[in-house]
Amino acid sequence: MATTVVPGARQHGLPPGPRARAQTSAPTNESALARRVLIGVALAYLFVFLGLPLYVVFQEALKKGLTAYLTALREPELLHALRLTLLVAGIAVPLNVVFGIAAAWAITKGRVRGRTLLIALADLPLAVSPVIAGLTFMLLFGMQGWFGPWLRAHDIKIAFTVTAVVLATIFVTLPFVARELIPLMEEQGVTEEEAAVTLGASGWQIFRRVTAPNIRWGLLYGIVLCNARAMGEFGAVSVVSGRIRGQTTTLPLHIEILYNEYDFTAAFAASSLLALLAVVTLAAKHLLERSHHAARARIIQEQEERGA
Repeated sequence: MATTVVPGARQHGLPPGPRARAQTSAPTNESALARRVLIGVALAYLFVFLGLPLYVVFQEALKKGLTAYLTALREPELLHALRLTLLVAGIAVPLNVVFGIAAAWAITKGRVRGRTLLIALADLPLAVSPVIAGLTFMLLFGMQGWFGPWLRAHDIKIAFTVTAVVLATIFVTLPFVARELIPLMEEQGVTEEEAAVTLGASGWQIFRRVTAPNIRWGLLYGIVLCNARAMGEFGAVSVVSGRIRGQTTTLPLHIEILYNEYDFTAAFAASSLLALLAVVTLAAKHLLERSHHAARARIIQEQEERGA
């Protein structure tokens, strides 16, 4: 049975068929030995900086046995930290999804003025240290900050509360969805949207039926990255939370507190839980990527069959 090679697979980032692989198996001129050395170096690097730390975390968490490990996971303060971490991520991620879609649409489809400035502002949280971001929030919303007198007058407290944790997390995760969508929507252009306008579609119809299907994979990928950062954020949250145990400590903060108290079993048990959340997030990212490539392969195949 002949193998069909999908034309255009390379430019769409799809795995080529057997014949294509035969023709492009050596895209560069390095020797087989050089390739093996490069692969070995990459694997060794991943083992040292990823595999080994994960092994140590789980090894230390289970060092005193499974019973001690499960007991540490059932501690009320750890469970509260886990719930708070998931709550903060559950608030920050949807808000940044709305911002990311709106910003990407305005920059790529709306032709707004100040496009470069808007992109730079969206990237700001990536350039600023999270600790500095936390200090900035304290200068703004602390009782001695710029809005302190107004907050005291209205009996509103933001610093050292869950609200401050949410605000800091929103700030540090703000760019992830937008930065995934902006290049994708720029590449797609505005041709399809303009065609929909000529057919009388409203703005909401254009977004729901034209734009959204084209950006759904990039949007999901941005959500995964945003969620991973929200659950693992430490610096900004550490400054604004006050580290009040059982109230404002997220899982990363709780791990540091336990470690500083030399409660290593509980610290590594909590670390293993955070690592498992990261693994689940990465697994979701991998599944999304596979689904994306499979969907694009089907679309290209259908186009080729219709063209034939």
